[in-house]
Amino acid sequence: MVIDYSRDGAVITMFDFISNMLKELPSDMDGVSATPAPLHLFDVDENAKVLDETTAQFFHSNVAKLLFLCKCANCARPDIQTAVAFLCTRVKCPEVDDYKKLTRLMKESTSSVGS
Repeated sequence: MVIDYSRDGAVITMFDFISNMLKELPSDMDGVSATPAPLHLFDVDENAKVLDETTAQFFHSNVAKLLFLCKCANCARPDIQTAVAFLCTRVKCPEVDDYKKLTRLMKESTSSVGS
């Protein structure tokens, strides 16, 4: 986060935060998608495979970063808030389908950074 006091008031930018977040993504999260969330965003498969510990930690960490990003006043991303809010409910025991939903969200986030 950069706070610029050179203008009237303070201007907060998150370009470094976003850039660093995107650099840490695995290759399966490269690309773009038309929307940040699939139609089945709120569907939960009770029989789905639970993520391994390392991937679950990655999932949790990135959902937390997205939550911070979509709530930051100058970087607000209302277009991702619904998907992020749902994924926040899945961090305790994320499943493979939850990871796919995060992947789609990150692809959308990637395509919107330069916008």
